[in-house]
Amino acid sequence: MPFSLHQGDALSVLAGLPDGCVDSVITDPPYNSGGRTAKERTTRSAKQKYTSADSKNDLADFTGENMDQRSYTLWLTQIMTEAHRLTKVGGSALLFTDWRQLPATTDAFQAAGWLWLGILTWHKPQARPQKGKFRQDCEYIVWGAKGKIDAAANPVYLPGLYSASQPSGSTRRHITQKPVSVMRELVKISPPGGTVLDFCAGSGSTGVAALLEGRDFIGVEKTQHYASIAADRLTETVRESLTQDDVVLTA
Repeated sequence: MPFSLHQGDALSVLAGLPDGCVDSVITDPPYNSGGRTAKERTTRSAKQKYTSADSKNDLADFTGENMDQRSYTLWLTQIMTEAHRLTKVGGSALLFTDWRQLPATTDAFQAAGWLWLGILTWHKPQARPQKGKFRQDCEYIVWGAKGKIDAAANPVYLPGLYSASQPSGSTRRHITQKPVSVMRELVKISPPGGTVLDFCAGSGSTGVAALLEGRDFIGVEKTQHYASIAADRLTETVRESLTQDDVVLTA
């Protein structure tokens, strides 16, 4: 299979993987953000933070969203240090974040040994306007590399701005799900046939994108509910992408 999916704590799972086994780390960790005070940031569940009260889609909650900022920075440093070990020299890392956690994310990224190369922007066209304020319609992707990127090995020219709405209705399987269209562009930073790691796999969108773009995928998801959804989506993607040449008939 071109993918493996592990259900469990990311730090524990990554510790059991071999050095240099992935080409890129592309992940959307819990932001542990929101609220004007420490109490507001840390006492609400992910579902309370990221879905409206009148939402018709009853999405499952997930853990890891209630760390204070110092704890979040330490956790992210630890796990990105482990991800650094797993990544080949010249490999890349992309981390989603919001404006509140952008400073903490860039600090943890560099403390873990990565070379910070810039910030990408995900623009959300359907974000709600705010009276008397600027619309908060962007999230960010901190990106960098483990050493120098070998551009000759993967000569792509990728944009720094992506515009797409979050999945909605029956296509929304996770509270903080990212659009597969955006993820398909991001995984192109990994060379064709390379392996993409997402240690906060959620409902599997990074993995679906990787498989569709001809990359292999290693995913880790702590929540059993979402790990099951991710497994189904990844399996279905492999099934749909098989061609006759991929199937060997035996007597």
